[in-house]
Amino acid sequence: MDANVGLFFRRSAAVKRYVSEVGTAWVISLFRASNQSSFYVARITLTEVVSAFTRRLKGKSLAPRQTTKAKRRFRHDFRRKFFKLEINALLIERATDLAEKYALRGYDAVQLAAALTANEARIAVNALPLILVSADNDLNAAATAEGLAVENPNDYL
Repeated sequence: MDANVGLFFRRSAAVKRYVSEVGTAWVISLFRASNQSSFYVARITLTEVVSAFTRRLKGKSLAPRQTTKAKRRFRHDFRRKFFKLEINALLIERATDLAEKYALRGYDAVQLAAALTANEARIAVNALPLILVSADNDLNAAATAEGLAVENPNDYL
């Protein structure tokens, strides 16, 4: 990745930093080069990622110790490594329009609205455009249609 790149993480990609699955090594490599990148998430990503870990525990695909460690590490990174996009009325309006336009699930539309908002803020200060990092094909297609660059960690075995 180029220096000073902005990476917006969707839950599907963020989880890969903490739980081993397809794309994990690639996601970890992005954080190793963290002096060259800025990381963004929507504030709701905290809830989504913790929920994903908890559901995996319930489904027995994560052991209790792994779950506790993954949650702890993510909460730490969430506080210290990520720029958080706040969910407000304007963002919800934009998300609603995107949900209608692309038939997105609710939180995917919120995530896309947040990514577009972050991208616009970066461009306004002459920073490099943001890249959406997401393993969700429907969201990725909508993001591409809206002009965002997209990277799918599942493309990196």
